[in-house]
Amino acid sequence: MADAASRLTTLAEELLGGPLPVRLRAWDGSEAGPAGGPVLIVRDRRALRRMIWKPGELGLARAWVAGDLDVEGDLYEALDRLSGLLWERPEETRSLLDSVRDPKLRAAARALLRLAGPLPPPRPPAEEVRGRSGSLHTRRRDKQAISHHYDVGNDFYALVLGPSMVYSCAYWTEGGTLEDAQRDKLDLIARKLNLKEGDRLLDVGCGWGSMALHAAREYGARVVGVTLSREQAAYARKRIADEGLTDRVEIRVQDYRDVPDGPYDAISSIGMAEHVGKVRYREYADTLYGLLKPGGRLLNHQISRRPEPDEATYEVDPFIDAYVFPDGELAPMGRTLSTLEDAGFEVRDVEAIREHYALTLRRWVANLERDWHRAVGLTSPGRARVWRLYMAASAVSFERNRIGVNQFLAVKTPVSGKSDTALRPRVWNERT
Repeated sequence: MADAASRLTTLAEELLGGPLPVRLRAWDGSEAGPAGGPVLIVRDRRALRRMIWKPGELGLARAWVAGDLDVEGDLYEALDRLSGLLWERPEETRSLLDSVRDPKLRAAARALLRLAGPLPPPRPPAEEVRGRSGSLHTRRRDKQAISHHYDVGNDFYALVLGPSMVYSCAYWTEGGTLEDAQRDKLDLIARKLNLKEGDRLLDVGCGWGSMALHAAREYGARVVGVTLSREQAAYARKRIADEGLTDRVEIRVQDYRDVPDGPYDAISSIGMAEHVGKVRYREYADTLYGLLKPGGRLLNHQISRRPEPDEATYEVDPFIDAYVFPDGELAPMGRTLSTLEDAGFEVRDVEAIREHYALTLRRWVANLERDWHRAVGLTSPGRARVWRLYMAASAVSFERNRIGVNQFLAVKTPVSGKSDTALRPRVWNERT
């Protein structure tokens, strides 16, 4: 009988209709496939049962999170090679078991079932989202989704993000550190918003308070930050107290839709709109428009996806939905711009910084890998594996232009038409 790796490689190539792009090592120690690159390790036959019952990305994700699958060598190279199978194949060929009418493929599928061992499949890993209740993007369900992602321990996020505690794309210059790049991103946003002493800033989805602190400390702004994560809010309040800025910064556990005390001079929304969902995008834009004074500015920093030929076919990434950002949705850049305009905003600038996010994610992965055992102790082995895969795969997606990230500067331009925007806006009102 052939070894497990050779058998599995042959079956996989018959089902996929082409060669495996990575070398494979099976649970019996056998190996097959191209040499000289990363090795996909199938540690246990449970991985096959997971993939048979949930063909495609979710089955692979469950096997990875459970530790039944691993990669030896360069994880980014492995993901890059596998991206053609996972993300770039035509829809009708993405599932391993789609083409069941072909007798050869049916025979291969039956052989794969025999190789997988006794059924039924293992239970999903504990880190998978379960028991979501309520309609999509209600206040209650959004709070559950935010808690799943952010309430996993501030110490874990500090390990991954570093001292800046900024969980969004940094703004890089050659040779800079992660902390330098995150500070520069916060300062870029403050300058785009033209913040001045005494301005009221609303920071929507304020995270651990980094933008609020920067705006108050460096620009003298009075800031309200809102988040649905109690752990984030507690951490942000302590930082603010430690810096003696409680008279300038207030952190609330509050839905942005419930903010009662506008108008504000400026609003920053950094990496928050991805949680809103397409059914709420217009409500989101309308709400922020209503919270600004005439002439006020919005800086919307948001991940985007490439538009689909038929937008009705768009589906949320199953791994991200099940393990990372429940109910999160990405919109094409054009839809975001149109929605802001439909709400009444004048969009004055859009800056695409896709490559910056790839660099940021690679630094976060390096932080996680550098202190892996502590990260596992702060959360769980499965949770640490979720974050490693999600961040590394996202870096590859940004590099391959599957997703992007953009900063939209929008103004609630008054009837007079006076926007107070510089004639050469990319100068961003450099500080004097």
